[in-house]
Amino acid sequence: MKPTRSRSGSRPVAGPRPGPKPIGVVLPDVLEKAGMLRQFERLGVLDLWPEIVGERVAAVTRARSMADATLIVEVRSSAWLMELNIMKGALLERVNEHVSETPLDRIVFVLAETE
Repeated sequence: MKPTRSRSGSRPVAGPRPGPKPIGVVLPDVLEKAGMLRQFERLGVLDLWPEIVGERVAAVTRARSMADATLIVEVRSSAWLMELNIMKGALLERVNEHVSETPLDRIVFVLAETE
């Protein structure tokens, strides 16, 4: 089938073009092609941290960043740092329940800098 010509006869008229796609539809494919989808999905833990660990732990910590499959969490005091290091295995399991498709390998607790 030959493409139809425009009224002026100079150029073929393209068929119907698909409309724009929502970014939420396109973004996962772009991230996957760039090899970044798993890390992007893991970053959701930063926002979910208070929900995952509960009010008591969230009050003294802040999920600061992600490095590959490692979550970096700031802790307000050295006493809490020691306590959370004891609880690390259980906390990692709870985190991984929320990101089961892209599990983390470890959590690193660091003492928060004071101003």
